[in-house]
Amino acid sequence: MVIAAIGMIVASCGNSYTNAKMNSPVDSVLYAIGINNGASLREALQTQLPGAEGREDFNILLAAFVAALNGESSQLKMTEDEAQVYIQKYVAEVQTKEFEATKAEGETFLASNRSNAGVISTESGLQYKVITEGTGNKPVPENAVIVHYTGKLLDGTVFDSSVERGEPATFGVTQVIRGWTEVLQLMPVGSKYQVWIPSELAYGEQGNGLIKPNSLLEFEMELLEIKE
Repeated sequence: MVIAAIGMIVASCGNSYTNAKMNSPVDSVLYAIGINNGASLREALQTQLPGAEGREDFNILLAAFVAALNGESSQLKMTEDEAQVYIQKYVAEVQTKEFEATKAEGETFLASNRSNAGVISTESGLQYKVITEGTGNKPVPENAVIVHYTGKLLDGTVFDSSVERGEPATFGVTQVIRGWTEVLQLMPVGSKYQVWIPSELAYGEQGNGLIKPNSLLEFEMELLEIKE
């Protein structure tokens, strides 16, 4: 963080830093560190810090950083411990709002989707639509299955696809998310279903990689084979 912040000072602050003089090798290497790290920190702050999207003015960050770096504690409006607590509180509050919004978005979608032609809702809240109904046996919890699938977020982003990889997946019926365990046991071999899985039957409040907490997931699933 110190290296990145030095880069931020050099790359994106006011005129007081534009005339930096390199009077020694250490001065030069610090300046070089600033060049290498300034742009990446700027982008990180603009794209990853909640509420700072697209922000151009980081002078308040620089003011606190320079005072702390120079040991000028009397110029700081927070102690280091207070700053850490504030950061954690801020991020937690922003994430809570975001996760609640994601949850509400999924619930709104399911409420609307259940009235669409061909959509079947189960007692758990899972929804599915038969694309192709197979004629084979249905899996039971003790089975393993071979499945082709594509998983999407509500905005259409593909987060995983055996179809794109060109190789179906094999796993136990009970070794996957709860929504998959439920719907697999409804599918005769040879079936292809479109499935919408509420967050509580998927990755819940934890999320997983591209999948944000409380995300509703959509899958197109084709059950190819049951293995004992």
